[in-house]
Amino acid sequence: MFFYNALKHTIQLHPSFFGPNIVQHLELQLKQEVEGTCNGETGYIVKVMKVIDIGDGLIIPGGEGRAEFNMEYHAIVLKPFKGEVVDVIVTNVNKMGFFASYAPVEVFVSVHLLPVDYKFQPDSNPAEFVSPNGTTLVKGKKCRIRIVGTRVEANEIFAIGTMKEDYLGPFD
Repeated sequence: MFFYNALKHTIQLHPSFFGPNIVQHLELQLKQEVEGTCNGETGYIVKVMKVIDIGDGLIIPGGEGRAEFNMEYHAIVLKPFKGEVVDVIVTNVNKMGFFASYAPVEVFVSVHLLPVDYKFQPDSNPAEFVSPNGTTLVKGKKCRIRIVGTRVEANEIFAIGTMKEDYLGPFD
């Protein structure tokens, strides 16, 4: 799920950037440092939308003249939740299930969380799951799943999904 959050980050700036364009340099460095990163607490920072406050710069002792700025900003953040229904793209299929992704989140759907009628076809190339009505789960296929659990690490979020409910499964 996407959120619009207020966040804080500390930027260290080299003295060569002190001058009339210091604000632009700070905003650019903030975007370069935080966009695309993951924090287990807040989720994936997708986009910095607005800088709210640039604190007073404090010179770092022994830091070759560098200054530290505490910045507050608003950002769009992605964080998956248990029970959320998401559209994913299958990235890998094996006999244990399949891996899929939406944005930077990696999701695994176990063979035990697929509808009973889906069978793994070991002889097919590429590997796939096939249902009796001809629907396939193969790399690159779009699929709708429900997240049943998440695991948060320091800089990555993994999820477990299911297709064993109504209105879930592959689509075009």
